[in-house]
Amino acid sequence: MLLLAGILIITMIAVNAFYVAGEFAAVGVRHSRIRALAEDGSRLAARLLPRIEDASELDRYVACCQVGITFSSLMLGAVGQATLTPELAPLLESWFSLHAAAAFSTAAVAVLLALTAAQMVLGELAPKSLALQFPTQTALATVMPMTWSLRLFAWFIVVLNGSGTLILRMLGVRGGGHRHIHSPQEIELLIVESRDGGLLEPEEQHRLHQALRLSQRPASQLMVARLHMATIDADCPPDAVLQRLVDSPYSRFPVVRGSKDNVVGVLYIKDVIARYIEAGSLPPVTQMMRPILTIPRGVTADRLLALFREHRCQQAVLVDEFGGIEGLVTLEDVLTEVFGDFADEFKLPDREPERLPDGRIRAPGAARLDELAPLLGVKLAGEAATVGGLVSHALGRVPAVGERVNIDGVAIEVEGVNKRAVTSVLISRLPEQNGQTETKEAP
Repeated sequence: MLLLAGILIITMIAVNAFYVAGEFAAVGVRHSRIRALAEDGSRLAARLLPRIEDASELDRYVACCQVGITFSSLMLGAVGQATLTPELAPLLESWFSLHAAAAFSTAAVAVLLALTAAQMVLGELAPKSLALQFPTQTALATVMPMTWSLRLFAWFIVVLNGSGTLILRMLGVRGGGHRHIHSPQEIELLIVESRDGGLLEPEEQHRLHQALRLSQRPASQLMVARLHMATIDADCPPDAVLQRLVDSPYSRFPVVRGSKDNVVGVLYIKDVIARYIEAGSLPPVTQMMRPILTIPRGVTADRLLALFREHRCQQAVLVDEFGGIEGLVTLEDVLTEVFGDFADEFKLPDREPERLPDGRIRAPGAARLDELAPLLGVKLAGEAATVGGLVSHALGRVPAVGERVNIDGVAIEVEGVNKRAVTSVLISRLPEQNGQTETKEAP
C-alpha cells in the first residue's frame, strides 16, 4: 500500500512539474526563435507556433496548464492524506504517548507540510527555473503532451475561461490575453541582461541602446548648425558651381538666396553632372535644384527617418517656431547616432574630444553634452545641447577666448571662437564644487 502511495505521490508531483514548466515556457519563449525553427522544418515548433502567436490560443494553453496543476495538487493531497496519515498516526501515538485523535491530527499536519514542501520545491520552483532558463527546449519538449491535454480538458477550459471573462466584465475589466509586450525601458533592461549574459557584445548593446533612444532624440541635437552649413547661392555662375562642387566633399548642397536664412532648394551633384554631359553647359542653379524638405526643430530622430522615407530624400533643413533656419540634418547624421561616425575619403573627420597630457579635455564647441559625460564622469545639464551652447548660455552672451565658466564642478575654458560660435573648449574637473555655477571674465 505504501509503495503504491509513493508511486502515486511521485507521479502527481511530476505531473505538476510538467504543467508548470509548460506554462512558463510557453509564456517566456521567444516567438522569433520558434518561428525560425518552424521555417527550418521542426514539427514541434510548427505545432507550438500557432499556440503562442495567437492570444486566445495562448490563453487556452495557459488555462490547460492551470487545470493540470490544480488537479495534480488536489490528487496529491488526497492520496497523501488517505494513505500516509493513517500509517503515521499510530507511530506518533506510540512514540509520544499521544491520544488517538491528537496523533491523527498531528500526522495529518505533518503529511500536509511534507507534501507541500515537496510540491513547492520539486513541482513548482525547480521546473519554473528550468523553463525560464531553457524556454525554447522546454516549450518544444512539452508541446505534444500539452496538445493531448488541450483535447482532454477542452470542455473544462471553455467553462473556466468563460467564467473568468464573465467575472472580469462584471468588474469592468477587459481581458487582453497573454501578450509579450515590453516598454522601451524594459527592452533596455533586456538588452543589458543579454549583454551581461554574454549574448551581446558591448558594441551591439550600445547600438541597440542608441536605436531605442531615437524616439527621444530631437533632430536639433543631430543637425549641422546654420553657421557651419555648406551652401551654394541660387545666383552662382555655372563655372563657379563646377568649381564649388570640385572643391567640396559633399554630394548635395542646400541652395540659398542671399543668405543662409533663405534656403530655396537642394542641388545634387548627380543632377549637375547629368545636365553638363547632356548639354555641354549648365543652366542656372534654380533650374537644376530640387525642393528641400523643411521640418520643425523638435521632430524626433525616428520620425525624421520616416519623413526621409516618405519624401524619398536624405536631407532636410530645420526651422524654429518663427520660421528661421536653425540647421541642416541628413540621413547620415541619424545613422551616425546609431552606428557611429562613417569614414569618408573625401571628407575630413570631425574633431573628437581628446584628453590632454595634463588631464584636461579638449573638445569642439559642437560636442554634445551626453558625448562628454563618459570622459568627464559627470553629465552636464542645461538648456543647450552642446558644450559651446552651454558656455554661451551660462555667460548670457557670446564668450571671448580665455573666458572660463564653472558648472557643476567642471571648469570650461573657451579656447576658440569663430563667427560668434565657440569652436573649442578646455574642460577640467574642479574638486568640491558640485552643483556650483560661476563665471570668470578673461583678463
